[in-house]
Amino acid sequence: MMKEGMGKRTAPTSVDDYLTSIPEDARNALENLRKIIKKVVPGAVEIISYQIPTFKHNGRMLVAYSAHKNHCSLHLMSKSLMSVYEEELKSYDTTKASIHFTLEHPLTAELVNKLVSARIKENEARSKGRK
Repeated sequence: MMKEGMGKRTAPTSVDDYLTSIPEDARNALENLRKIIKKVVPGAVEIISYQIPTFKHNGRMLVAYSAHKNHCSLHLMSKSLMSVYEEELKSYDTTKASIHFTLEHPLTAELVNKLVSARIKENEARSKGRK
């Protein structure tokens, strides 16, 4: 995904800055992911948080994405959802709250829809619990 010698990039100030700073193959993969997320939650706000593109919905962090040397990531920011969808995610490398994918094995629109929708419900439940 990231080309050799890319080294550290300057901190992006916008999602578009981030996307234009990465190689074209990773940019295309992340722009496709971005479009899918926007369809699921069209009212979400896009920001840069921790130097990566992040979607906020109703004032709460929802999901983020990033490009790396050998993969791209969708950051769910939810350990519990990683467990809930463990079976569907078994063909991907994962961390506690992120899914790594490659150009050869991208996330499907159907899976992204499920994951983002589940994050929305999770955030809504948390918001109700705090009121």
